[in-house]
Amino acid sequence: MRDWQRYLCLVVLGPVLWVQGKYVRKVTPKLPEPPGPREGVKGKGPTLRLLIAGDSAAAGVGAQSQDQALCGQLVQQLSQHFTVRWQLKALTGLDSPGLESMLQTVGAQPIDVVVLSIGVNDVTSLMQPGVWVRWQSRLAQGILARHTPKLLIHSAVPPMHGFTALPQPLRWFMGQWAREMNRRLEQSLNGETRRFFRWPVHGVVSDGLASDGFHPGPLGYTAWATGLRGMIAERKFEPSGLP
Repeated sequence: MRDWQRYLCLVVLGPVLWVQGKYVRKVTPKLPEPPGPREGVKGKGPTLRLLIAGDSAAAGVGAQSQDQALCGQLVQQLSQHFTVRWQLKALTGLDSPGLESMLQTVGAQPIDVVVLSIGVNDVTSLMQPGVWVRWQSRLAQGILARHTPKLLIHSAVPPMHGFTALPQPLRWFMGQWAREMNRRLEQSLNGETRRFFRWPVHGVVSDGLASDGFHPGPLGYTAWATGLRGMIAERKFEPSGLP
């Protein structure tokens, strides 16, 4: 959908979307961030430093514990081959500017793999897709300068067109906005050697949703973690091996 088409829909559907947005905020259950450690060391083998950062999905909302969430499942899978030194920096409600502020609290240190999950709150605030892509570049520049990762993975904005918590036409509209953000980000990363784009899930979106119809559940996190682990393997990632 072109920019003018998207904004025309916003003008025409604006009142309906505004009412539906208020209704969703009122009735959607507010699931907590799951308990569990947010940093640690796990596994055997060469050292792999991992940072996962972002919004409520990165924080694991929709899972009962961090073990069931993205970070826990990815660490578990990677720990079969590496000694994973991992940390999680994530907060419900975070948008791209907020993520930049949070990342500044991470000490400048080498990190091998960085996974970012950000975008849903940028969609709901109607950040323009072009502006959003520039924010991803800004985030990446800061990460590359401070942490020199060998691999920086931008997880796509989740498929909001499948979020059952959103009524129509709000679901369709948010889905179109998210798709355009993803399309432009993926296009902007053509030719990059350290930054890559990854869809978090494939198949029927609702199959992997939590009870709130908005966040991933354990099955969704499993699929997401497995995809990330596979991407690291596909890139023939070689960790530094430093302690």
